[in-house]
Order: sequence, then C-alpha cells, then structure tokens
Amino acid sequence: MKLRLIATAVSGAVVALSAGVVFAQANPANSGYVISATGAADNNIVRSGKYGATNNSDNLCWRTGFWTPAMAIPECDPDLAKKPAPAPAPAAPATPPSAPAPAAAPKAPEAPKAPPAPAVQKITLASKALFDFDKAVLKPEGKAVLDREIVGRIKEVQKLELVLVTGHTDRLGSQQYNQKLSERRAHAVASYLESHGVPKDKVETLGMGKTQPVPGVVCEQKNRKQLIACLQPNRRVEVEVKGEIVVRK
Repeated sequence: MKLRLIATAVSGAVVALSAGVVFAQANPANSGYVISATGAADNNIVRSGKYGATNNSDNLCWRTGFWTPAMAIPECDPDLAKKPAPAPAPAAPATPPSAPAPAAAPKAPEAPKAPPAPAVQKITLASKALFDFDKAVLKPEGKAVLDREIVGRIKEVQKLELVLVTGHTDRLGSQQYNQKLSERRAHAVASYLESHGVPKDKVETLGMGKTQPVPGVVCEQKNRKQLIACLQPNRRVEVEVKGEIVVRK
C-alpha cells in the first residue's frame, strides 16, 4: 500500500527532492497542494520521488496543511476529484413531419333508389249493398258505396296502373248462370267507375261465378230464405287498385 504524505509547508515554500522528482499541474489559486516554484506551469505540484529497487515513480502529491477534499485534482486524488460532467447525449434527430394523409377518394355517386313497387289495395264490397238479390243493376245506395269506398280512394292514387273488378256469386243456381251473373255485376261496377273519372284503359273485369266461396262460410239450412241469408258473404264484388298511393301529411 502506498503511503500518502501530507505536507504542512507554508504556501509558496519549495521542497527539494531528489533529481527524479515528478510534477503535476495545479492552479496557484488552489493551493491545496505544495507547488514547485521552479516547475513548469503544467507540471508544478511537488510529488514523491522515485523509490524502491525498481525505481518506480510514486503518484503521491504533497498537500498543504489546509488541503480539503474540495481542492482535490484528478492527477493527485482521482478518487476525490470532481468528475467532469458527462457530455450531453446527442440530440435525437428531429422526426421529419409525417407525410400528409392521402386525400380520400371522392365517393362514387349513389345509385338512384328504385321506385317503390306499386301498392295493391283490395276492397271487398258486399253485393247486397250494390244490387238486389239475383240482380245486376246498381242500387242508389250501391252507387253511394262506390263513391265512398272506390272513387274516393282512387283519387289518392298517382300513377294508377290497374283497377280490377271481380264479381262472385253464391252456390245457388247453375255454374253457367252464376258465371254470367258475376260478369254482369262486374261490368256494372266498372261502368260506374269509368263514368266517374277512372280511365277506361285501366279498368278490367272478371267473373268468377260460384267457384271461389269465402272460406269458413258453412250454410246447411233447409229453409231457402235462411240459406240465402247465410250465403250472403259469397255474393260480393272485389275491386283491386294497383298504383302508388299519395301520402298526405
């Protein structure tokens, strides 16, 4: 172990050593070490001389009596001297501005919406309200029903496509007779509608005779009058109106 020597020499005294004296640099303003008056400016601290069989040079610097650790320099007291502040890390290269996002492609124009399919409105009218039994001549009250239920509704239809009038009868009588009766009743209703502004080329008629009775109507009466009354739902005229309905707000 190296023995550190502390000198108590007065500041500015010269300590003579052997010819092999080694010096180090010190700031005269910091006189914590013994400074050689003859040493070079960059080699002016008095150190121990060479010693030992191998003539090794010691690194022990001579200190003044008022040396404090705050006066330590790296050449003499590397473990006490203040370490130089580490060089600041190089600044990270500035991040280049991000490229602007590509402009959104213009939206393709929306395909025009298909127009709604024409609605079909089916109106069923009891033949009793239109005709006397076994007749095909419209009654006054029957015309009022057509004005209210058919003509009034057709006025709310724009782009009228079709008005289909279908006549039906009950099962009484032959098929041939009932077929003709159903057709005459359908024609009577169609003619009335045409006379009240419905385009003739939009109106079609159809007679179904007794082939399409109303489901669920079961009549087994023996009395003819009662049977006729029971079969009333089958004697009917159906009007189907196809077109776009005007929505009134």
